[in-house]
Amino acid sequence: MTTRKIVVTGAAGLLGWHAAARLHAANCAARYRGESEPYQLALLGRTAFADHAQRDAAVADADAVLHFAGVNRGEEAEVEAANPAIAQCLADSLSRTGARPHVVYANSTHARIDTPYGRSKRRAAEILAETGSALTNLILPHIFGECARPYYNNVTATLIDQIWSGEQPTINPEGKVQLLHAGAAAELAIEKALNRESGEVVPEGRETAVTALYEKLSGFHQSYRANIFPDLTDPFDLALFNTYRTGGFPNHYPLALKLNEDARGGLFESAKSLAASQTFLSTTHPGQRRGDHFHIDLVERFLVVSGKAVIRIRKVLTDTVHSFEVSGDAPMAIDMPPLHTHHIENDSDGEVVTFFWAHRLFDPTNPDTFADPVIEKAA
Repeated sequence: MTTRKIVVTGAAGLLGWHAAARLHAANCAARYRGESEPYQLALLGRTAFADHAQRDAAVADADAVLHFAGVNRGEEAEVEAANPAIAQCLADSLSRTGARPHVVYANSTHARIDTPYGRSKRRAAEILAETGSALTNLILPHIFGECARPYYNNVTATLIDQIWSGEQPTINPEGKVQLLHAGAAAELAIEKALNRESGEVVPEGRETAVTALYEKLSGFHQSYRANIFPDLTDPFDLALFNTYRTGGFPNHYPLALKLNEDARGGLFESAKSLAASQTFLSTTHPGQRRGDHFHIDLVERFLVVSGKAVIRIRKVLTDTVHSFEVSGDAPMAIDMPPLHTHHIENDSDGEVVTFFWAHRLFDPTNPDTFADPVIEKAA
């Protein structure tokens, strides 16, 4: 299999991270099968646009560039100048190296509006079109998704943060948004890049009143805090719920469960759902680990019911590891955020029994499980 080099600009942003994480998942799956990795990733963050040597080295032999870097907030004059300047930096690197990768540009529906931001996005697309590289102009509506930054031009992320914080938001009763999950946008960008499909692409979002969005998110919160998972059969609801619950990680983890005790012993409800789900138990011997993998959209709960263990979680393509000590003596639920690799380790002298819950039945033809160690082994 030929390895294709994919450059992702704005790799630390919402769209960039979702795209890079999905390419990383494909590499993880290939490694697990003993195959060569299909993608070489070059992740360019903010500093790369001040370092032309770094940009040039990244694009020189690239098969595709997913251009997600941009500015959407700030002083009007700065925003209007920023996106064309970033696009020009990329164009200059293509010119200096003579590279002709397929470029996918994350444009916005605002490009059709005569505002500083709209003009900025429109001009950036024109600059990229003039490079001679094949271009997919991806016109995106309002993007939401796991790990979006609240209070930064993202109403969904802001509402979620306010709900978790117990704040009452101020909502425009006439406000409407066209919602598209970042994962769906990222997968579309990857598809167009790999197939080298040029032209303008306008994915359709789901039109939602901001009041209805808040009501749905509040409903998620009310149910989730009562230990009830909502019906997640609608892919849009699954994406929105995953975005909501990831907004509570790690500050609101773990989730304490009510333990009812009497002379017979203790009883607690591990998880409840309004739709189909799957449960299973595992035993883990002292010194052993389970997991070291991540999922794209699976809702999965870990609950130690006997013994003591530590659960570690790391956002993929980052280094920070969050650790939670758990015990069957004090029921605590840990729900794994999407695109966060995780494991459970028995670091005690006794056996650990863990209850697992997943929101859907396991499908061996589409396991949504990608091997990726939480902690890299020492060289």
